[in-house]
Amino acid sequence: MSSVAAAFRLARAGWVLVREGVVAALPGEELSGMPKFGWRVARLFTRRRALSYQRGDRLARAVVRLGPSYVKLGQFLATRPDVVGNDMALDLALLQDKMHTFPKAAAIHAIEASLGRRIDDLYAGFGEPVAAASIAQVHCAEVVREGSPSRVAVKVIRPGVRRRFFQDLESYFLAARLQEKYIPASRRLRPVEVTETLAQTTRIEMDLRLEAAALSELGENTKDDPGFRVPTVDWERTGRDVLTMEWIDGIKMNDLAGLAAAGHDLKAIAANVVQSFLRHTLRDGFFHADMHPGNLFVESNGTIVAVDLGIAGRLGKKERRFLAEILYGFIVRDYQRVAEVHFEAGYVPRQHNVSAFAQAIRAIGEPIHGQSAETISMAKLLTLLFEVTELFDMATRTELVLLQKTMVVVEGVARTLDPAFNMWKTSEPVVSDWIAGNLGPRGMLTDVRDAGRALVSLARQAPDLVARTERLSREIDLMAENGLRFDEATAHAIGRAEARHTRSGRVALWVIALTLIYIAWKLL
Repeated sequence: MSSVAAAFRLARAGWVLVREGVVAALPGEELSGMPKFGWRVARLFTRRRALSYQRGDRLARAVVRLGPSYVKLGQFLATRPDVVGNDMALDLALLQDKMHTFPKAAAIHAIEASLGRRIDDLYAGFGEPVAAASIAQVHCAEVVREGSPSRVAVKVIRPGVRRRFFQDLESYFLAARLQEKYIPASRRLRPVEVTETLAQTTRIEMDLRLEAAALSELGENTKDDPGFRVPTVDWERTGRDVLTMEWIDGIKMNDLAGLAAAGHDLKAIAANVVQSFLRHTLRDGFFHADMHPGNLFVESNGTIVAVDLGIAGRLGKKERRFLAEILYGFIVRDYQRVAEVHFEAGYVPRQHNVSAFAQAIRAIGEPIHGQSAETISMAKLLTLLFEVTELFDMATRTELVLLQKTMVVVEGVARTLDPAFNMWKTSEPVVSDWIAGNLGPRGMLTDVRDAGRALVSLARQAPDLVARTERLSREIDLMAENGLRFDEATAHAIGRAEARHTRSGRVALWVIALTLIYIAWKLL
């Protein structure tokens, strides 16, 4: 029944997109066959009023009707122009994660249930909500420490949001599986794996203890960094559904007039945002993955304070090295090295030619270097890179999805502050320093030390590995002699599972079709 319910929700989402004119806004004249016929039918069912709206407004209205989880999905797909197209990605990037507030009484109930204490025991004062997003909302409160009152920000999970999101998630997975099954060209994009990435990041975002831990970790990593910090966490008043942290008195980074009036150097702030992000990514392998202007404040001394760390990204040491070398290769125009790194990382299948791939990379890098600072764009680079890598069968790297998203967002923030911002010139000092420290002699010594530790660990596990190898050898010999056998119960269970999977897929497709037919009949 879960597949049927997911099919109904997917059909409803499709219908909302049709009615709000999102489907009609697509470039349907470029289509042919059944897709073009479907686009023409969608135009017939579009609301008359929706046709007068811009495409971005249509999308925003549809997402509001569909609910909070679709805001997250839209923001997530904004980072994937290879999946939704460049124009649609730009529209999705404009979606604002702003929702109506829920009652203060509901927030108090959630806090008391999560922490097991009365609200009056936790806070000296608890105010009305000051901001609301798809996952949670924030209240201003007051606590007393050592006889002195101080303001805190209290983030509370939206009631029922987990249930709603996980219901919608079933329809996302159904859509991804259907896409992989019936559109072979999309398999390179790994829609199911990308959906799993979305699901995992949102699960983490819905447990505020994990956000508190992320704030604590990023705070330790950046304690000596100039011009950047995060709020401190009040662990006594933090639980699964509530996060209490330091109140930030600063100007939001999307308030350009306020920043200018306060005398801040907008160009310096733009450079600080990008360099801080790259420093966290390359040095620490841990970065704030939702750095839009609404989550960034500027204090009176020019320090950037990043809040709302529900989404964080991680990169292993190997991925960081590849990232640094690719960025540096573009900066110094060493396209051969950029191509070699893609092959070393396994991003491009080995059957392709490295030099041919370097030629394709040059076709991306040279036009960008020939442009003025105002038009050099990381978003444009990624779009071009997606187009070229498709020719070389480069599959989507799910571990890089959040990184790609954040790089585009951070560059957008910097350009808002400084229209002439040069991403490459600003990135070079951080990337060069990291390469010098990690790929030079000092980096080689670190690699040798890490290799030594790995050998010691392997030596300690050697007796257990030998025993496992002996057991595996005996089992292989038995399989070679007797064949692979299932008992009767296992065979029946496999048969039932296969039948159920096939049947549920057919039912889901029929439900979608019948739902759309019924809706069309009701409107005629």
